[in-house]
Amino acid sequence: MKKTIMIKKNFEFKYLFSKGKFVYGTYIHMYIKETNRKYNKLGIAVSKKQGKAVERNRIKRLIRENYKIFENNIKLGTNILIIINKEKNIKEISYYDIKENFERTLKKAKIWVD
Repeated sequence: MKKTIMIKKNFEFKYLFSKGKFVYGTYIHMYIKETNRKYNKLGIAVSKKQGKAVERNRIKRLIRENYKIFENNIKLGTNILIIINKEKNIKEISYYDIKENFERTLKKAKIWVD
């Protein structure tokens, strides 16, 4: 993640929830806010209701890995907050499910650059 800073502060998460554009996918939902900066910010939120810590951390690792793959195709100056769909069982989600859904959701949000 060379051009990306992780979102860790609570006020940054709240700002994206309130001001960000919501884009939904099958497994992941995104809040997106474009800025004028030369770097991207990424936040990942997985609810405690989704599963135990081991399962939540596994999903976060899969999302970060998929983000690394698509990082060069994302428009610079974008804040992205990724949330896992609550209706889906996170134990059954695979790397390739997230990869396919991640790409489709980025294209739907119109921040995909070829």
